[in-house]
Amino acid sequence: MLEASDIVGLSTDPLFLGLPDGGTDEHREVIAAALHDALDRAGDERVLVLSPWRGDGHRDHRVVGEIVEQVSAARGVRSRAFPIWLWHWGGPGDVPWPRAERLDLDAAARDAKTRAVDAHASQLLPLSAAPGDEPMVHDRMRAHFAREVEVFVAPDAGTLDPHPTAATVGQEYFDDMYARHDDPWGFDSRWYEERKRSVLLAALPRRRYRSAFEAGCSTGALTAALADRCDHVLAVDLAPAALDRARERLGPRDDVELRRAKLPAEWPEGRFDLVVLSEVAYYWGAGDLDRGLTASVASLTADGHLVVCHWRHPVAEYPRSGDSVHDALAARSDLVRLVRHEEEDFVLEVFGRPGASSVATEAGLVS
Repeated sequence: MLEASDIVGLSTDPLFLGLPDGGTDEHREVIAAALHDALDRAGDERVLVLSPWRGDGHRDHRVVGEIVEQVSAARGVRSRAFPIWLWHWGGPGDVPWPRAERLDLDAAARDAKTRAVDAHASQLLPLSAAPGDEPMVHDRMRAHFAREVEVFVAPDAGTLDPHPTAATVGQEYFDDMYARHDDPWGFDSRWYEERKRSVLLAALPRRRYRSAFEAGCSTGALTAALADRCDHVLAVDLAPAALDRARERLGPRDDVELRRAKLPAEWPEGRFDLVVLSEVAYYWGAGDLDRGLTASVASLTADGHLVVCHWRHPVAEYPRSGDSVHDALAARSDLVRLVRHEEEDFVLEVFGRPGASSVATEAGLVS
């Protein structure tokens, strides 16, 4: 690898993560953290992140390709993927032509590429004379690397963000919803919502919290339940009508503060040991999503928990899918996932800072 890097003129040495072959799926957080660190070091430089294509038919290629797409999308940097094994097993119908991009190679680039491939002895030479130890890259496979072009695959924007250029949903949308219905999303009338609240409350790793922040509290159904588990709750919403109904529900309580705020721009000051993003982050456009998630993490105390729950089905008015929110969270290196509950209709996750303990560990049941 080092010899091949020198041949093609890489200006920095490769960073080896020491992960086992076939074990990338079990080390997603390590890979994502390494990529975040590399992007942090790049600073304001123009960046293009390259990775194996996730549709390559190879487990490690798929996992690394997914991580690169997710992290790059969350950080707002460009990424491209390169197929390797596709050229061996695939046919014309397996190539994602609408997202394929061609790079022509001049004679010098082709020569450097050939010499770099020659440097990969472990792939070109048999491991032994025993059957099954033949070279991984045989002559027919190697022929694909001798072409005059490289093919790269652009990210499938629809997978990560169905409307990547869409803006954050504005106040008019919510004002219209509350003008037409007292309970637009059925928080009080639908068993689906009642059950989902119960699942969220059951997923909280602690019986009680000191200070909670709920983003997008709507009419206060979840707020009231959180108040029974927290010493103090700050709940905000963009829509005045929603806050009026939340005040009617909650009445005069010293342990709950309701406030109007436009998130993430007007994120509250202070630190919380519980931050709740329930059915809110898919309203944020690309820049606001990154700002909102960053603010959520920055608001956490050292022992705090971030609870995130979203509807999974597409909604035309929303800038993104619920799954894309959770993909962006999974790609962050400053969080570890403690809980994941996934159904066809919604996904619920609880995150903590790196080093956070499980419920059983905190209770002393395991060490």
